[in-house]
Parts: sequence; structure tokens; C-alpha cells
Amino acid sequence: MAEFVDHLTVFVLATCVGWYVVWKVTPALHTPLMSATNAISGIIAVGAIATGGMAGASDTSRWIALAALFLAMINVVGGFWVTQRMLHMFRKKG
Repeated sequence: MAEFVDHLTVFVLATCVGWYVVWKVTPALHTPLMSATNAISGIIAVGAIATGGMAGASDTSRWIALAALFLAMINVVGGFWVTQRMLHMFRKKG
């Protein structure tokens, strides 16, 4: 039961931090929104590493943490890739 409470605590804290990060971003531009989703994915990645590395974590929780880390990193890498493409579109040619 204590392990479940630990995991639930990490989940609730990550949700709260993610909520505040999203709502503090100015919605005027697309790039800040992408930055917010990258920040949220970074928080998910840190939470997954912390959860997967907890002493006494079950194999199931470690696999779920690995899956969360993998999916979060797809979002982070994709966000940087899209940002680079956008910046490349606005460079002067010639």
C-alpha cells in the first residue's frame, strides 16, 4: 500500500505542476505552447525516472515508468524537431 501511495503522490504532483505550466503560457504564439508541452514531457520524464528508480518498485511499475519515459521523450524530440523546422522557415534565403 505504501508503494501505491508513493506512486500516487508522484502522479498528483506531476499533474499539478503540469497544470500550472500549461496555464501560465501565453496563448498568443504556437511556440510557447510547444515549449509548455516540452516542459510537461520533461516533468513526466523526471517523474518516470524517479518512479522507476524507487527502492522496492515492482516490475509492473518499472515497465510503466519506462513506457512513460519513452512516450515523453518522443514528445520532447518531436517538439524540438518541429521548432527547428519553424525556425528554418523564417531564415533569410540568399
